[in-house]
Amino acid sequence: MNQFRFRVTKLIQAGHINWRLALLAAAEATFNEVVFLNNNNLTYPNDPFPNRLYAGAKRVVPFIGEHDLQTLSDYHREHRCHLVGYVGYDLKNQLENLQSNHADHLDFPDNWFIEPAYIVDFEAEAVTVQTELPDAGPWSDWITSPGTLPVSDQVANVPGKVQARVSKAEYVQIVQQIRTLIEAGDIYELNYCIEFFAHHLKLDPVEVYRELCGRSAMPFSAFLKQADRYVIGASPERFLKRTGSRLVSQPIKGTIRRGQTPDEDEQLKRQLRNSEKEQAENLMIVDLVRNDLARSAKTGSVRVDELFGIYTFQQVHQMISTVSATVRDNVSLAEVLGNAFPMGSMTGAPKIRAMQRIDELEASRRGVYSGAIGYVMPNGDFDFNVVIRSILYNAETQYASFSVGSAITYDADPEQEYAECLLKASAMRIVLEGA
Repeated sequence: MNQFRFRVTKLIQAGHINWRLALLAAAEATFNEVVFLNNNNLTYPNDPFPNRLYAGAKRVVPFIGEHDLQTLSDYHREHRCHLVGYVGYDLKNQLENLQSNHADHLDFPDNWFIEPAYIVDFEAEAVTVQTELPDAGPWSDWITSPGTLPVSDQVANVPGKVQARVSKAEYVQIVQQIRTLIEAGDIYELNYCIEFFAHHLKLDPVEVYRELCGRSAMPFSAFLKQADRYVIGASPERFLKRTGSRLVSQPIKGTIRRGQTPDEDEQLKRQLRNSEKEQAENLMIVDLVRNDLARSAKTGSVRVDELFGIYTFQQVHQMISTVSATVRDNVSLAEVLGNAFPMGSMTGAPKIRAMQRIDELEASRRGVYSGAIGYVMPNGDFDFNVVIRSILYNAETQYASFSVGSAITYDADPEQEYAECLLKASAMRIVLEGA
């Protein structure tokens, strides 16, 4: 691919303090297909997402709703190109004998990937534009002549009232039902999620994304535009990364709020680290991830690199573990992703039975939520997040939705689990309600 490098001095001089978002807004106003990966300048073990913008579609991967991972893998093998997009949670129905029975209120494609026309990598005060075209297209003018930046035709945000699909009383009753299933040996753990939604919302998606990052900066943040459909995400979690022959998965299980003072913050971190309940939840998912990676790995290569690590974000502390493995020779992209998807942190254990119960007990179709957004490099390396802490928005129908959940074990306290859900929902709810 051709590479063009630009300094961003003129953008900075023109007052675009957050010039990366200024270029994102220009791309959103110009292209029907945009994916922006953003690490918010945070450090993370095994590195966070790159700061990278994909814009325009040279080609769209032709999914037909059957064997979609194989279609993705075959496309990459044929073209050896950059790919970016998402796999939705309902891909599970292609991998196992499962189904999704709830109505689809958002109308996103189940799975979506593009071969991008432009790849823009951000550095401290410069960008590199990669493209197969002979010039840098609009990026040259946008960066060197900020007055040429297109103005979005998006309306100013019109806040709406966020509603819960499940009441607190219903939530408590279902958690009790899950505890009964666990007591009976039907499952060991289940990640139960609830949807919050709003109708008649008119949003400027880039502005919503800016506000969400301001309130909840995360290392696997992503903004995705697919025509009139948007994912506005602030994910803290990695699903799966491949670098050469090394696979890494970093499940999150265990959440506690931030403190009001440094002393309280440290106390809450210790409380999370020493919680037997949170450790039990995390360990169950670590064991599940070890099993998932082993299906693609060389014998004896699966390792737990870190168990019960405590990491701090703007609003919460999280318990994160890291599992790695060495992938076997000649294992395809479809096999590596399919052997681990959906991620155990969003299902439960045992995974297939948990997914069956999820569809029975939850009130909404998950869709893109608890799927994975990510990219594939020409050499086969890839990195995918977990689509959580993310707003899904259909601008055509003016419907916005986000879901939150927690792992339910037998020791779960319904009141505490509901409070955890509200904590995870807070930044997204504030942004949508315009508070």
